[in-house]
Amino acid sequence: MSDLTKQEEHELAAVKAATLIESLPWLKRFSGKIVVVKFGGNAMINEDLKRAFAEDMVYLRYAGLHPVVVHGGGPQISAALKEQGIASEFRGGYRVTTTEAITVVRDVLAGEVNREIVDLVNEHGAGLAVGVFGDGGSLFTGEKKGVVVDGEHFDLGHVGDITHVDPSGVLAAIEAGRIPVVSSIAIDDAHPDQALNVNADAAAGALAIALKASKLMMLTDVPGLYRNWPDRDSLVDLIAVEELRELLPSLESGMIPKMTACLDAVVGGVGGATIIDGRIPHSILLEVFTLRGAGTEVIPDPSRRTENQMTHAEIGRRVASPTSTAGLGAGRPATAGRHEASTTEKVGTTEEGHAQ
Repeated sequence: MSDLTKQEEHELAAVKAATLIESLPWLKRFSGKIVVVKFGGNAMINEDLKRAFAEDMVYLRYAGLHPVVVHGGGPQISAALKEQGIASEFRGGYRVTTTEAITVVRDVLAGEVNREIVDLVNEHGAGLAVGVFGDGGSLFTGEKKGVVVDGEHFDLGHVGDITHVDPSGVLAAIEAGRIPVVSSIAIDDAHPDQALNVNADAAAGALAIALKASKLMMLTDVPGLYRNWPDRDSLVDLIAVEELRELLPSLESGMIPKMTACLDAVVGGVGGATIIDGRIPHSILLEVFTLRGAGTEVIPDPSRRTENQMTHAEIGRRVASPTSTAGLGAGRPATAGRHEASTTEKVGTTEEGHAQ
């Protein structure tokens, strides 16, 4: 039996109802829309966070959204290479990928990481998720790239940049009511029989553009961008494209690919792109359905603040309505959080100092 009094049970129920009704404006905004989620960071290696992520994807699916997952697999790839006696070498933040290593990379991404994500989602219903491989059906096509470090050019082997995206396979999965789980491998345009290891952040951004997604979310291990790092109270909620473009060169190296992918996605027509703290359980749901959000959002231009203000005001009126159930919104002020307007003063770098 519950130790709560009837009054306490009613108050708890009111708080739960407030949380549900708070999601209504966001449901109206995103229902039927495609949202791309880049799965990475600690959420990929922590068992509880992995299961919470899978639950979030299933929730989005049943809430009427169309989630698409894009993943890398840095820790798993490093472990597999070490097990096979292949050294991991990095140049300028990129993994040097030899012919021997690219086979391991493909096997890990498709046979281990992708399969695990699909299986976790499918625990909530057979066939909910399906693996879609970046080099299958020419989803991602790319070209080899090198890197310049301290004025010296280095060959990265089977590492490349995405030059073309064919989203037809992903769209077919969505139309079939499934959650596509995409690995970050591309076909080498110059050698179609060879694969390229591509940055998962860039792959998520490129796919979001090709799918005309309404939102891109990037899971990472930091809360977001700061106005004045290391002042942890200076976390920025919203930042417009022009300011981010000016800021990029000053960011820590590990954050640059993520913020570049967000910038490119928004410039390419994606409605918004957010860096999310994936260390928080169910951070995806917090980001999509609550006032507070869970990170820093890149928006096309400052006028988008008006849209957030209107949604914020709608929820505020509902919570304050005289006919509302007593206690609605308890513990969550209607003016708190990211989905309200926020200033975008000059932003500092983040805590993150390494590449995914």
